[in-house]
Amino acid sequence: MKSDQTLIRAIRLAVSGAIGLSAAVVGQVASAQQSGEQMEEVTVTGSRIARPSDLEAISPVVSIDSGEIAKAGYANLQQLLVKLPTAGNGTFSTRGNNQDSTANGTAAISLRGLGADATLVLVNGRRVTISSFAEGVTTNFVDINSIPVSAIERIEVLKDGASAVYGSDAVAGVVNIILRDDFEGLELTGSYGSTTEGDHGETTVSALWGTGGDNGNVTLILDYFKNDTLYNKDRGSLGSANQSSRGGVDSRSSRGFPGRFVVNGSTRIDPACPPESVAGQTCVYDYGPWNLLTPEAERVGLMLLGSYAFGPDLELFTEIGVQHNRSIAQGAPTPLDESAGLTVPVTHPGNPYVGATSIRVGRFRTVDAGARQWDIQSDNLRLVLGLRGAINDWDWEVSAQRGRSESDQNGDRSQGWVRTDFLQQEINAGRYSPFGGTYNSPDVINAITTSLVRQGKADLTAYDATVWGDLFDMPAGAARMAAGVEYRDESISDVPDDQFQRGLIFGTESVSASGSRDSWSAYVEFALPLLESLELQLAGRYDDYSDFGDTTNPKLGLRWQPLDSLAFRASWGTGFRAPSLAQVGLGPSQESRFFLDTYGCADNTAYCATTDYNLVFAGNPNLEAEESESWNFGVGWEPTASLTLSLDYWDIKQENKIDEAPFDYLYTTFCNDQQSDICIRGTPLPGDTLGPLLRINTGFINIGEQSVSGVDLAADYASDLAGGTLSVGLFYSYLLSFERVELNDTGSEFITRELAGKYEYPEHRWTLTGDWTSGDWGFYAALNYVGEFEDLGGTLDYDADWRTVSDFMTLNLQLRYSGFRNTQISLGIDNALDEKPPFAIGDGDTDLYGYVSSQHDPRGAYVYGKVTYTF
Repeated sequence: MKSDQTLIRAIRLAVSGAIGLSAAVVGQVASAQQSGEQMEEVTVTGSRIARPSDLEAISPVVSIDSGEIAKAGYANLQQLLVKLPTAGNGTFSTRGNNQDSTANGTAAISLRGLGADATLVLVNGRRVTISSFAEGVTTNFVDINSIPVSAIERIEVLKDGASAVYGSDAVAGVVNIILRDDFEGLELTGSYGSTTEGDHGETTVSALWGTGGDNGNVTLILDYFKNDTLYNKDRGSLGSANQSSRGGVDSRSSRGFPGRFVVNGSTRIDPACPPESVAGQTCVYDYGPWNLLTPEAERVGLMLLGSYAFGPDLELFTEIGVQHNRSIAQGAPTPLDESAGLTVPVTHPGNPYVGATSIRVGRFRTVDAGARQWDIQSDNLRLVLGLRGAINDWDWEVSAQRGRSESDQNGDRSQGWVRTDFLQQEINAGRYSPFGGTYNSPDVINAITTSLVRQGKADLTAYDATVWGDLFDMPAGAARMAAGVEYRDESISDVPDDQFQRGLIFGTESVSASGSRDSWSAYVEFALPLLESLELQLAGRYDDYSDFGDTTNPKLGLRWQPLDSLAFRASWGTGFRAPSLAQVGLGPSQESRFFLDTYGCADNTAYCATTDYNLVFAGNPNLEAEESESWNFGVGWEPTASLTLSLDYWDIKQENKIDEAPFDYLYTTFCNDQQSDICIRGTPLPGDTLGPLLRINTGFINIGEQSVSGVDLAADYASDLAGGTLSVGLFYSYLLSFERVELNDTGSEFITRELAGKYEYPEHRWTLTGDWTSGDWGFYAALNYVGEFEDLGGTLDYDADWRTVSDFMTLNLQLRYSGFRNTQISLGIDNALDEKPPFAIGDGDTDLYGYVSSQHDPRGAYVYGKVTYTF
């Protein structure tokens, strides 16, 4: 680790300025089918060398097939993956998205709580284009909303580091989504469901068609999804930012309606402020009712998968995917503060301040202009074309891929976007009144509003070549090898409206980014049977990036199987994550954060209300790659044909982690200085030392270090029961430790925080499922459990923990009937007992409504019906 002073200097500088995996297996299956052989289903994720079963895999893999997905009853991929006990902090979705998010309408999965950018998402073993909009300003990720559930054959989750196999981002693990292909016939599916509160409906329609013969197959998948808006206020107390009545924090905004003004150099509250909103000389405002729990969304996708064999040893294959997504985002009306520089003529007809010689707008919100709303549309295109075949005893494959993701975020005059220069003109003319909570006329509102657009684009071009087969014979069997090369060219751009750049739009985050890179890699993997019961896996990969440089990552694995039913496994490997294109190429971008300006409050009580302030980021082209090391020790046991057990211990350590310059350090060090170029303040009022806080300039640096470890337990059991078949599954994950090393508030030394059991890091997560099938009837039940963890007491200070957020368990039920010809009918309910999320005071920033949005689903009971007809 770098020295403290070196890092502190670096912070100051920063704030100032698998391709080919599944294809290999598919090639083997295709050759076997053509020669008439019957092969068992193979586990592919985590190794380029196929293996017959999970018991023979060296790295732990969880597989979820289409039947299990259907029983779970979820209409989109995020709802399914977030229930995995291995999913952790950093998983996010459209749930809770509002206009302050920088990646509205998207969703991502984070394994082990290490973040969405530390989890690699593949489709059929290949990388896909990242979202054109980054989350949290700079987190690049694969938008899993672009993958329809109806197109999925199975999902394989590798719970182990895999950079030696897949390259960058596979730090916490890999989610490999295998698409349906080789289908023959026609399958139509329709479903509809709704919450029991808030009338939040979801509609899904899909069609699967396929045809094939001896030489090939074409599979076509059409999927449509739509959901209605669900407001926070539809879930009762979750619709308010004032949680004081429940024992929480009053997080209402100081940007009020009515507002407050600087009159003759002194802060004065608007006389019309209602008593329940008065906080000293500030009129606070509850923005909670405006926020969307789940925004309206609509998605339509088309996929085509095809293959054609020119003979027994040569096959052409292709994958084409087109996806169009539409969603909305909404936030409370525009919040204005002193930095907007608005003034009011003392001759204004609405002026309530008798004897005023000057009036400046302090904190005010244009509620009469309505909520700020975005319409977001994204289009995703993916094309894969390749050849595969065999030469003697070796199989090979080459492929090319082109991918693109384009997104537009638009807001028009009817959607609450206020321009400060237009507003100033209308105030000067006496047509717009900011006093007394006045709702101004529609023609005046039209005069102060504007239209906005944000455009993003991400491109991916990739080529790969892979070869695999038996290398030579050893006493215990054949030594096998897989090797290949890859080339990838990526670019991303995120262009905000120039009205943001000119400082005319307030209270809304804006992002500007542009970057590109190319990389090439070479990899090799060996499977060496040292004994009949002992196998050694060796893998290594070299990656060379055009921007940050090169890296080499090895992996070593052992599998010992003393009995047919018992196998022990162990693996070690290093990994890396390349700096995201957004982190490197970020232009001036904004993110809001709620906090109390304690320095300003000590100087002037008018600054004592918690509110959202802007943090302004810039990219750092000198970032280095994050480095990681992972261990896994496990055992798999099949004591009977109906019972399978597995137990794994895992440990991941990240160093050189890219993170924001620590907020506490920036505030403590720079925000008590009126002249600071990091913490920017406005002109102090007469008699004050500090002016109102306007923004904090920040950036990114290789400063972080964290290590996480835990234990996973899985069990599957099947048996005949009561005239039918019962299957039971348990997946439990225990977080042993999650240590994060960071600078203290003063930036003088590093401290280590233990996060396991703290806010957003529950120690216990498990899922218990049961399915009973008898004849035409089937019944499914699932319990999903998230353990308790400590609260934060309304601040971002992990040392301030003082209470417990209770555990949270939901019950899902589904009843199936397939007695009608070619038809299956399913009826189900998610969260059948309508469990409310446990109360939490929150972190005073993102969780302001009495629950923890990253861990607990507040949607409540959701009832649905589904019909599938097969021709």
